[in-house]
Order: sequence, then C-alpha cells, then structure tokens
Amino acid sequence: MSDAYASLAAVLDRLGELTGRPGRLPEVLDVADLSHRTGIPVSVVVELLAGGRAPETSLAGRVRQRLDFIRETRRRPDGKRYSLDELARIAGTSRQWLSEWRKSGMPGLQHTDRLRRFFGLPAGFFTADEPEALQEALRPVLQSLEAEADPLVRLRESGLIRLAARAPQMNARQLATLADLAEMIITAERGLS
Repeated sequence: MSDAYASLAAVLDRLGELTGRPGRLPEVLDVADLSHRTGIPVSVVVELLAGGRAPETSLAGRVRQRLDFIRETRRRPDGKRYSLDELARIAGTSRQWLSEWRKSGMPGLQHTDRLRRFFGLPAGFFTADEPEALQEALRPVLQSLEAEADPLVRLRESGLIRLAARAPQMNARQLATLADLAEMIITAERGLS
C-alpha cells in the first residue's frame, strides 16, 4: 500500500505546484465532491490531501463502509434515501443478503458491479484503497489544471508538436478546440489501423 501513497504524493505535489497551494489542497479542491465520488469520508479525504494516511481497514470493512456510504449519500429522483429493498433490487439480490453484506462486507462481484453501474461509480469503487481511489478521482482535476497551465500540452501529448508550434497566437479556447479536433482525428486513424 505504500506504493499507492507514493503515487498519491506525486499527484498531490503536482497539484500543489499548479494551484500555488502546496500542502493546502483542501482549501482549493472540492473535498465534498471528492468524498462523494470515492466513497471516502470527508475527514479522510482532507487527511490524505494534507499528506496524511487513511485509517487501516480490511477489504471487507472498506466494502461495508462504501455500501453504507452509498446508502447515506445517494438519493432517489424524489430526494429520498434508497431503502434496503430498493438497493437489493438494484444489486439483483434479496434484502436479507444485502443486510448480511452490511454485516460481513463481502457481496459478490456481480452484485457490487450492478450497484456501481447503477450509481455511475468508478471501477474499483468498493475495493480500491483510499489513496488509490483518491488518486483516480484527482486525475481529471490534475489534467484540467495542467491544460490550463499549458494549453498546448494536449497537442504535444498527441504528437502534434509542429501544429502546436504554429498556435502561439491562438487563445486558450481556440487551442482547446484544436486539441479536441486533433484527438478526434488521431482516435479515428487508430480505429482504421
């Protein structure tokens, strides 16, 4: 698990550079949103963003905690909490089995995958340890900040360095549009290969 912390530390260092707030990321990032997307309690997200560590939990404990987290944070279209019966139907099981999972924390993969997909959660939501889950949630934030810091980065990463060199007179929005177009072309060409 120390590798996960090392990888997270590298992402946090880069985010600190890009935001100008090294060591103070909880002040500039949406901690509640990161918690909502990862299933990690807000207090643990803050601790991890500050370079700390999450409390050690077993896989079963993590699954149980995230199952409870979904029940507490996800709402039906009418704004009410999902009942255990509704969650059981979504998971494709019975209420009794769902209650058992909440005690043991070990549902079947097919059932957790159904829950994950229904709620639009990332792969590994139930099983990823805290530093891995947070790093995955921070990836789009990092990419967005890097693109703002260097609008040509997407063009360079696409291998279109010569095209990027012609673009200094373009504004950031024009560069982003150009990068989108270049990525579309590259993706289409790869599909034809």
